[in-house]
Amino acid sequence: MNTREIEFLETEGHRTAYLQIGPADGPLLIFVHGWPELGLIWRHQMEHFARLGWRCVAPDMRGYGASSVPADPGAYAVPELVQDLLHLHDELGGEPAVWVGHDWGAIVVWSLAAQHGDRCRAVANIAVPYLAQGFGVRSFVPLIDRDLYPEETFKYGQWDYFHYYSAAFDEVTADFEANVAGSISVFFRRGIPESVGEVARTALISANGGWFGESHRAPDVPRDEAVLSAEDFAALVQAFTATGFRGANSWYLNDETNLAYAATAPDGGKLRMPVLFVHARWDPTCRTLGTTLAEPMRAACTDLTEAVVDSGHYVSLENAEGLESSLESWLAALT
Repeated sequence: MNTREIEFLETEGHRTAYLQIGPADGPLLIFVHGWPELGLIWRHQMEHFARLGWRCVAPDMRGYGASSVPADPGAYAVPELVQDLLHLHDELGGEPAVWVGHDWGAIVVWSLAAQHGDRCRAVANIAVPYLAQGFGVRSFVPLIDRDLYPEETFKYGQWDYFHYYSAAFDEVTADFEANVAGSISVFFRRGIPESVGEVARTALISANGGWFGESHRAPDVPRDEAVLSAEDFAALVQAFTATGFRGANSWYLNDETNLAYAATAPDGGKLRMPVLFVHARWDPTCRTLGTTLAEPMRAACTDLTEAVVDSGHYVSLENAEGLESSLESWLAALT
């Protein structure tokens, strides 16, 4: 099975690149990546579930890889991203699918499920829990652990990095692009069990004057072999060298539009299809264990299963087998 053969869907004003493997008549399993990833981050899961008979698809989302990279930041609001997935779903036949998302991909999948439940046989998301009121700094702040992040010191808690995109967008983007290979190496690091209960680096971006401080470029750190293979690292570096980070970063600039969109969801955004949420045990930013961050999700999902995988943020790469085991057990209960 080759997950390197890219297919393309051309719609009015947009191109979606995607990977696809597995039997054409198999049940549809769609994987949606987050920041700063590509569809290829799901290769292990796609190959695993294709062997089990699933038709597996993973797009490069808007602003990434071989998909379109619009110049307007407003083109990266969640309604636009959901629409891209709907077009792809139509292209794939439109039968209700199982959707799996990570990071920002989880946000888009949650939103699709809330707005278009008929498209969803079930949904599984990793690291970022569901917030029916929408995703943005304003909805995250009330859920911050104020014992770890006192308001007088950490106004935005671990979401400071999220806020910083709006405060210094051009600077952040230029800093990431100054050393693309270094940036990818810095972002894709394994989880550290000892980090649980410590202040996350993402809480310190404003205080440090950016991700990389006064240097305004990523350091030349070695690739973390526990997270990225040499092949995937090269593919990510090549992709972001070609597109830059402006499109990917623009996903962070549409809070008000995204919150307003969430408010239009039927039934107050209640999710009634089967839902799996996978906690990343050692994720310092999306810290869902031992905090209240996942509580709104539990109230908003009527058929929720939770699993925990020993991993940092990039679960599909760092602990592929653990994620596949969690997904496989849950999917087996659907049939």
